[in-house]
Amino acid sequence: MREPLAQRLRPKTLGDVCGQQHLLAPGRVFRRTIDSGQIPNMIFYGPSGTGKTTVARIIAENSGMTLHKLNGTSCGTGDIKAVFKDIGTLAGAGGILLYLDEIQYLNKKQQQSLLECLEEGTVTLIASTTENPYFYIYNALLSRCTVFEFKSLTAQDVEQGIRNAVARLSQEETPVSITDEAARYLAESAGGDMRKALGSLEFAVAAAENGPEGRTVTLEMIQQVTRRTAMRYDKDGDDHYDIVSAYQKSMRGSDPDAALHYLARLLEAGDLPSACRRLMVCACEDVGLAYPQIIPIVKAAVDAANMVGLPEARIPLADAVILVSTSPKSNSGEAAIDAALADVRAGRTGPVPRQLQNKHFDGADALVKGQNYKYAQAYKNHWVEQQYLPDAIKDAKYYTYGDNRAEQAAKAYWAKIKGEG
Repeated sequence: MREPLAQRLRPKTLGDVCGQQHLLAPGRVFRRTIDSGQIPNMIFYGPSGTGKTTVARIIAENSGMTLHKLNGTSCGTGDIKAVFKDIGTLAGAGGILLYLDEIQYLNKKQQQSLLECLEEGTVTLIASTTENPYFYIYNALLSRCTVFEFKSLTAQDVEQGIRNAVARLSQEETPVSITDEAARYLAESAGGDMRKALGSLEFAVAAAENGPEGRTVTLEMIQQVTRRTAMRYDKDGDDHYDIVSAYQKSMRGSDPDAALHYLARLLEAGDLPSACRRLMVCACEDVGLAYPQIIPIVKAAVDAANMVGLPEARIPLADAVILVSTSPKSNSGEAAIDAALADVRAGRTGPVPRQLQNKHFDGADALVKGQNYKYAQAYKNHWVEQQYLPDAIKDAKYYTYGDNRAEQAAKAYWAKIKGEG
């Protein structure tokens, strides 16, 4: 059986991988760690066709450890336990590396079965997922791994992969070439998915006539085997980032027509992840507490879009974009957490106040006995004055009520409860 082109042409070294230079460029922490041979537990997160599986396989095959490969869509607890049988045996003497693709499909119990081995270091895990690991992966497992995000490939990355594939094909069989226009069009049509681009290339090469100089893939042929799913991005990716920036700024600026225009350009580019991500960010960052119900509403629209895929995804996304654009705006939540983070990063913290600690007995050296926690629910209006911040920053103020109706209503409510002003 002939392997698909994307499978046959997988890079063999990290240096051959197209894109993901924020991780793979020489000198980057990720690259230096892998080159050191000390492989930590890792989870790769990002869209399909961005190199997660390729990078994981390169690391695994060069690790010197006994490699086991599983896929979350088909494996069960029994398959995972079978991997553990090599622990302490001659077969696992050099270490055991488990490469687990699509880990998000494992249930909680299956994920938990990995914990003990990861904790003891008897198994090293490299997992990959197209879903946000902070939503789909069990927290205890997540805390034992480092998450690395794989970003959508630029048109330049994909074009380089196409040209590498053409060169490899020419070495394997009849000489193959592709015109510059065809290569650019195919790269821009792939929506950042290398696997998709190579699949279309393979189809076109198979259909190309074998002439005196071999097979030539033309623009017309590529146009027949792929739909143009991307606006033209420049080679440095500036067009892409300009569009997503304009998309979010249009929603923030309450211009639904402009926001829909940029959404349309992203969808025509096949860039559904960017359209969804920026929409969720804008709902939280720019609308936020002015209309807090918008966050689950937009999340539901994004989930629906990812469930149905393009072209139907345009409908829930358009609804959500219009809602975000026409909603009242407040960034008070973002400002508050940024102020709190600034204190934490500057070391302005201190011990948790005694009354809030998760212990109920004092040591012999305690100056004040008893926790003395005041349970707010037991007091009138479910509030009682009590110190919650550490002593060193007990008077810190991070949150300032926005001037929108929702936050002003909350401000008035708490002023009445607390007897302020």
